[in-house]
Amino acid sequence: MAQINPSILSADFARLAQEAEAVRGADWLHVDVMDNHFVPNLTLGVPIVESLARATDIPLDCHLMIEQADRWAPQYVEAGAGSVTFHAEAAAAPVRLAREIRAKGARASMALRPATPIEPYEDLLPELDMVLIMTVEPGFGGQAFLDIMLPKIRRTRELIDKHGLDLWLQVDGGVSAATIERCAEAGADVFVAGSAVYGAADPAEAVRALRAQAEAATATAPWACAH
Repeated sequence: MAQINPSILSADFARLAQEAEAVRGADWLHVDVMDNHFVPNLTLGVPIVESLARATDIPLDCHLMIEQADRWAPQYVEAGAGSVTFHAEAAAAPVRLAREIRAKGARASMALRPATPIEPYEDLLPELDMVLIMTVEPGFGGQAFLDIMLPKIRRTRELIDKHGLDLWLQVDGGVSAATIERCAEAGADVFVAGSAVYGAADPAEAVRALRAQAEAATATAPWACAH
């Protein structure tokens, strides 16, 4: 089943509790953490995640666009995140980090920038619960979807199926009503949507509509039909 994860990067930071309530029915709440080093933007950190975890019962999906992921990622599990995503480019010991995140009780996920290939990480996939393929260059919301990432999504899905893994495949960046079907057809099953949800008149309805689109595209996708 397709999962929709609204990104609070597109929400009103002064009203985060209310913005979380506005997307009731979402599968996860996507929380972008940026340190102004790994990416040229600065957002929020552990204290905000702790507060958000207390304010909503939607599980938190924390995407860490930060340096020294090995040092900081475990703290986000302790802060209340149900899933923690570190970047392959920022992790010194990704297997050890994934195992530490899992041991603390969260799902472990690894993200790849657009220019980072999936193939070198094939042997690492069994250590993960999710792979995130960035479909924009990380750092800012509202960017246009990069169609050139669709073959990479397909290759990632092929590797997941090759090894028979129960591994979610997430896409993040420019996901909207105009692009979500292409992502689903290529193999994604978890979709981060920012402005497509929070820019809508009814964010909760936008979540439902995006999920319906993704599931319709998945139903006829070659990768799903082969299962």
